[in-house]
Amino acid sequence: MKGLNNKILEVDLNREKFREVTVPEKILSDYIGGRGLGVKLLLDKLPIKTDPLDQRNLLIFSTGPFGGTIVPTNGRFSLVTKSPLTNGIFYSNSGGSFGVIMKKCGYDGIIIQGKLKELGYLLIDGENGVLLKESSNLWGTDTEKTFEELKKIEGNKINALMIGQAGENLVKIASIMNDAARAFGRGGVGAVMGSKKLKAVVVKGGNAKVEINDQDLLKKYVKVAQDKIKVVPITRSSLPKFGTSALVNVINILGMFPINNFQRGFDERAVQVSGEKIDKNLTQEHEGCYACPIRCGRLTKAGDMRGKGPEYESVWALGPNLGIFNLTSVTQANYLCNLYGLDTISCGGSIACAMELQEKGHIDDPSLIFGNSGILKELVRKIAFKEGIGAQISEGSKILSKRYGSEDIAMQVKGLELPAYDPRGAIGHALGYATSTRGGCHLTGYLASLEIFAAPKKIDRFTIAGKPDLLILKQNQKAIEDSLVICAFAGWALGLDYYARFLKAITGIDYDVMKLLEIGERIYNLERIFNIREGLGRGDDILPPRFINEPLQEGFSKGSIVPLKTMLEQYYFIRGWDEQGIPKLETLEKLGIKQI
Repeated sequence: MKGLNNKILEVDLNREKFREVTVPEKILSDYIGGRGLGVKLLLDKLPIKTDPLDQRNLLIFSTGPFGGTIVPTNGRFSLVTKSPLTNGIFYSNSGGSFGVIMKKCGYDGIIIQGKLKELGYLLIDGENGVLLKESSNLWGTDTEKTFEELKKIEGNKINALMIGQAGENLVKIASIMNDAARAFGRGGVGAVMGSKKLKAVVVKGGNAKVEINDQDLLKKYVKVAQDKIKVVPITRSSLPKFGTSALVNVINILGMFPINNFQRGFDERAVQVSGEKIDKNLTQEHEGCYACPIRCGRLTKAGDMRGKGPEYESVWALGPNLGIFNLTSVTQANYLCNLYGLDTISCGGSIACAMELQEKGHIDDPSLIFGNSGILKELVRKIAFKEGIGAQISEGSKILSKRYGSEDIAMQVKGLELPAYDPRGAIGHALGYATSTRGGCHLTGYLASLEIFAAPKKIDRFTIAGKPDLLILKQNQKAIEDSLVICAFAGWALGLDYYARFLKAITGIDYDVMKLLEIGERIYNLERIFNIREGLGRGDDILPPRFINEPLQEGFSKGSIVPLKTMLEQYYFIRGWDEQGIPKLETLEKLGIKQI
């Protein structure tokens, strides 16, 4: 298939062996690459009911046909594994340049299985081959120090995925950090890597060139796309200037900015941690991923610390959701999460759960009170090292709340902590939380783009009408974006019609929009099947009772609750699933996966 190397590197850590395998063309045409390819490989290769921290679990990194081309925002790549936090399918994607260099080394993906006998890291050298190297001296170091040491050993021109102390300690909300400051951030994927005694994966060199079917046609399509990105306000100005934290004031004004573990949806102090304040007081430099014209990233300085971010979700999770509006404290906590390798959303969400447990009298720790910024940095450290109350919080909010007999206080779905949109303010978005195959995720089908941002069209955020249909469309579309792989932010300006043209120019295969949506639907159903075989089902397509029973009391979402049951029944019907949320045989047959 043009646009790919058609080669996957399989790494057996037990035997310290490597082999290159070719992916059948049928799989590539049915799943494209990235997320879709990773999900297919995980379902085929992982034994049923494998413990996520068992050595048999797989880490699958993969890129797609857009990677390393001239398509805007093509620098992202995917990770697929089984999550120790949700016990189900987990897919994630990250930016930077790692995926592009991996592809230039000749591989569309890497499958890592087993467990090292001694602590080590994996080196993929485009010029000198693949090696496993001992790294006991790196164990116990933070991600920034690890990256610095790897550069001393392998040279400055490297890219690396690594874990910090949280991953080493098998913290269930640990992330895998990408070049120390980007992240595969959710689902506890860092613990999977730590369970394999694998500190890092390093790529460098490589000059493999994938074949493009029609380079001139691709240049023509890309020129039109770049012009579009330059004129759409979100991609032209909002994201480049303020990053994702531009959302703080918008979501707060709508009354759906979660405060104190989703107990409220508005606070006039939110402006203190907004993207505008970050740009004015903290930003030192703007930066972006490989081949990205948007450049939404920023290097910042807060007090005596420097780093990247914080992004919208991070500034909220470590700030207002904890009742904290001190921008310096929030930003420094964000830096520490990156250094230790912690997911900022789950870290903040689990701390918020602990604070409400304290507020309700379930935990006896007077320091765990909303608004106490003084404990934040030390608490983040305790979570990474599993010390004191940090050890309990490190398990995630679902397990933490269950320990104290108050599961309703955990703001999570399928074990994954919810992001920074109160679902009572956008009920289609709420359905997305409940039905996301990876758990409480806003990106799986971002219906907020329609309900809140009118992109490409404004719909009533409080009505049921049409929400299941539109959500399914967005979920299928996102599965395709993650498989090509392309940044979600490009979608504010572009759409599947652009992506179909790019794909045809690259591969020579006549993909149209309907064909892409069918592939997205196939991927989503495959993820559902994986979750069902692992024991997840209709009983996990839920929301915390707070959103169904307790209306918001203030702001422009006042009085709203989520009518989940009605929407869920419609969703299953439209998906072609039975009343228990299991895909019907005719649905699987239509998608060509009945044999599964």
